[in-house]
Amino acid sequence: QVQLVESGGGLVQSGGSLRLSCAASGFSFRTSTMRWYRQAPGKERELVAAITSGGGSRNYADSVKGRFTISRDNAKNTVYLQMNSLKPEDTAVYYCNTITSRVYWGQGTQVTVSS
Repeated sequence: QVQLVESGGGLVQSGGSLRLSCAASGFSFRTSTMRWYRQAPGKERELVAAITSGGGSRNYADSVKGRFTISRDNAKNTVYLQMNSLKPEDTAVYYCNTITSRVYWGQGTQVTVSS
């Protein structure tokens, strides 16, 4: 079955960096667009970044442009989110996402940025 397992979250000071990973299995990763979403307390889940199957097209939310970078390694079935210059407002649970026959989500990884 489809599995998405996020890792790499944690507590970091404002201005710091984290790298999230999402290990995927159970579907054709190399032909799938992958996305990172986040959900802060009391807020709706929002799209942070997306990358197409070959990595040729990447899109970002305005709030993270210039600070976050999405990438993928199709040989490792893994998608990454490099987060630099983190701000307290980046605090959220970050989720990996893909859509095949249905929408799939990982369990999420908590990112907390202290001021």
